[in-house]
Amino acid sequence: MKVSFIGLGNMGLPMAQNLLKAGYELVIFNRTPEKVEPLMKQGARYAKTPLEAVKESNLVITMLSDDAALKEVVEGPDGVLNGLSENGIHISASTISVDLARKLSVSHAERKQHFVSATVMGRPDAAKEAKLRIILAGPEQARQRVLPVLTVLGQEIVEIGDHGEEGNVVKIGVNFLIASMLEALSEVQLMVEKHGIDSSRFMNVVNALFQSPIYQNYGAIMSEQRFEPAGFKMKLGLKDVALAIEAAKSVQTPLPLGQLIHHHLSEGIANGYGELDWTALIRCLEHSS
Repeated sequence: MKVSFIGLGNMGLPMAQNLLKAGYELVIFNRTPEKVEPLMKQGARYAKTPLEAVKESNLVITMLSDDAALKEVVEGPDGVLNGLSENGIHISASTISVDLARKLSVSHAERKQHFVSATVMGRPDAAKEAKLRIILAGPEQARQRVLPVLTVLGQEIVEIGDHGEEGNVVKIGVNFLIASMLEALSEVQLMVEKHGIDSSRFMNVVNALFQSPIYQNYGAIMSEQRFEPAGFKMKLGLKDVALAIEAAKSVQTPLPLGQLIHHHLSEGIANGYGELDWTALIRCLEHSS
């Protein structure tokens, strides 16, 4: 089976490599062409445009950084919409706005194509090991068709509903919970350190109590200040918090904690931390205290 893959960043590259390892023929496109070399050496074929890429397979996975990047490869004369034929499927693995996901569902449906949201939970190491957790939403028939492909990429697939944007609502909500946890951990680690307690010892207590891999992994990164290379850049964290605020506003739901985190991340980016891992949020609070 042939699959097209667009977006070969920190997450997209290992995901595409896992498809090749599983025996899928892969057609790739990336806006930065030099990033395609590792996959071409492994047998992938490079397409010059998104349209060319999707015409070959009629099944495309996009893994892009934000709404603007996704719209760039989907719309226009050389975009995904014009490349897919009837019953073609666009799987969006990106964390994008609810509004864009809804619009893409409509745009694809107008062409008798399918839009499926398959947003992923996990950092690049999880992508490399095919241990992502995938939030799946979209038309049922299309969901069933893409399950074998997604199974290659993750250890668990959670089906949400028949509308693609529902998956994006859930992913934005999950990312907001992680951002909230980072805010709380940053505040409390700084507090215990100022009382003379080593933050790693404090995290031993936290991990014994909560027994959460999220607290364990992120807490260790923060305690050890392993902010480079970034598994998830602060500038992307700010984008996701902004998406949560936008999603909340659209249904008249207050998100006061979101405003606080947005402020702290914005300060961090202004201080030059945008390319660091978003766990460097603790530095933002340290310098503002």
